[in-house]
Amino acid sequence: MGQKINPLGFRLGTTQNHHSFWFAQPKNYSEGLQEDKKIRNCIKNYIQKNRKKGSNRKIELDSSSEVITHIEIQKEIDTIHVIIHIGFPNLLKKKGAIEELEKDLQKEVNSVNQRLNIAIEKVKEPYRQPNILAEYIAFQLKNRVSFRKAMKKAIELTKKADIKGVKIKIAGRLAGKEIARAECIKKGRLPLQTIRAKIDYCCYPIRTIYGVLGVKIWIFVEE
Repeated sequence: MGQKINPLGFRLGTTQNHHSFWFAQPKNYSEGLQEDKKIRNCIKNYIQKNRKKGSNRKIELDSSSEVITHIEIQKEIDTIHVIIHIGFPNLLKKKGAIEELEKDLQKEVNSVNQRLNIAIEKVKEPYRQPNILAEYIAFQLKNRVSFRKAMKKAIELTKKADIKGVKIKIAGRLAGKEIARAECIKKGRLPLQTIRAKIDYCCYPIRTIYGVLGVKIWIFVEE
């Protein structure tokens, strides 16, 4: 059972917290949900657009890459608080970046009376986050690095963080082979059926010249 359900939804309310904090009437709930989706997509598109502007030079993940782990949205009567948890917030620290992002988000917010409050919070241990490891693997594969070497290097990066286990799985046309297959590498413990075990998880698609590869990463943080 623990291997067939999303580990985050399986532990929601115990070790996993919600990323949206607001209350709405039943008839307005769907509008608020769509608004959250628009806000998150707008932030991700803004960062992706500005990353492409600086893609002329070689970018290393641990120096100037922008990887969002998650976005928290807290709604009040007249204010929407948006907290962006990011691994390396170099791009958003530039002068005028937050103001430009607020203007883009204001267009996505339905109510004109609500004002936006954006806060940036840096992740203390970046290589403890599965999204950052998935972005690293995607960066390596797009630069024609062997998928096995990229997976092993990602496992080595987790040594810098205090974790108890990690599992990485890549599926698709690996190395350009005609038949799609899945490769998996694991290190340490990974108790997926234990609810009290805090496990971070992400599913990340990678677009390559051979097709789309799917990357899944499980990280056993603590118990």
